[in-house]
Amino acid sequence: MKRAGFVALIGEPNAGKSTLLNRMVGAKVSIVTHKVQTTRARIRGVAIQDETQIVFVDTPGLFQPRRRLDRAMVAAAWGGAADADVVVLLIEAHRGVTEGVEAILEGLGDIGKGRKVALAINKIDRVKPEALLGLAEDMNARFGFAETFMISAEKGHGVDVLRQWLAGELPEGPWLYPEDQIADLPLRMIAAEMTREKLTLRLHQELPYQMTVETESWEERKDGSARIDQVIYVVRDGHKGIVLGHKGETIKAVSRASREELNEFLGRKVHLFLKVKVRPNWLDEAERYSEMGLNFKDGA
Repeated sequence: MKRAGFVALIGEPNAGKSTLLNRMVGAKVSIVTHKVQTTRARIRGVAIQDETQIVFVDTPGLFQPRRRLDRAMVAAAWGGAADADVVVLLIEAHRGVTEGVEAILEGLGDIGKGRKVALAINKIDRVKPEALLGLAEDMNARFGFAETFMISAEKGHGVDVLRQWLAGELPEGPWLYPEDQIADLPLRMIAAEMTREKLTLRLHQELPYQMTVETESWEERKDGSARIDQVIYVVRDGHKGIVLGHKGETIKAVSRASREELNEFLGRKVHLFLKVKVRPNWLDEAERYSEMGLNFKDGA
C-alpha cells in the first residue's frame, strides 16, 4: 500500500533544516540559507522511502519577530507546521535548549494536537554522548515527542532511520507528485522575475512581452555565495540585438541591477550570468509556462 503525506521541518534559523532536507532528498534542492526567510510555507523537497512519498514543507526559521515582515514569516512557519501530517523539531546539540527552542516548545502545545511531533537533535558530533542523553531527557520532559532521533545532517548519521520512521507514520494513499519530481524551487522563479523586471524597465514598449527569463542553474559555493545562470528567451534575432545593446551595454546594465537586488534579497554575494537565446515559439511551449509558475492550459 502506498503512503504519502507532508512533513514540516521546524527549528531556529541555522538549525540545519536545509542540510537535512538535501540529505533526505538526495539532491541539492534547498537553496536558502538561514539569512533568507521565505514569506510563505512552500513545498521544498520530495523524498521516496520504499512505497512512501514524503513531501517536505518549507518553513522559515522560527525566531523572535521584531518587524511586521518577521511576524508574517513566523506565522507562515507555524502555518506550514499546522498543515503537516508529521512535524520534526530540529535543534542543535551543542546549543541545547535556547530561548528560541523554549519559545518553539510553547508554540508546539497547540500545533502538536492531532499530529505526531518528533525531535531530531542535530550536529551530534559536536558534543559528548552523556550530554546528548541529558538534552534528550530534558526536551522530552518539556514536550511529549513521539520519537527522538540523534542525527548529523551534514554527515548523514541517523538520517536514514529518521526517514524510515517518517515513511511509516504518513497516511495511506496515492502519491501526491510525479515520481521524478524532487522539488519546487520558488526562489528560482523569484530570481528570474527580478531579471525580467529589470529588462522591462530598460527596454519599454512591446519587446518585454515577447521574452521570458528562466533560471537555468543555481550553484551554492563554499564561500557562501551563489552562482546563478539565467537564459533570456526572445522570439527574433532582432530582439536579441536589442537585449544585448551596443557593445553589450544593455545586458550588462540589466545584469548589474538584477545582481544588486539579488544580493540584497538573499543577504549574500551573487554571481549572475545572463545569456540570450532566440526561441521563436517559446510563447507556445508549455515548459516555458511551467518555469514561470503558470499553467499552460490556463492560457488557452
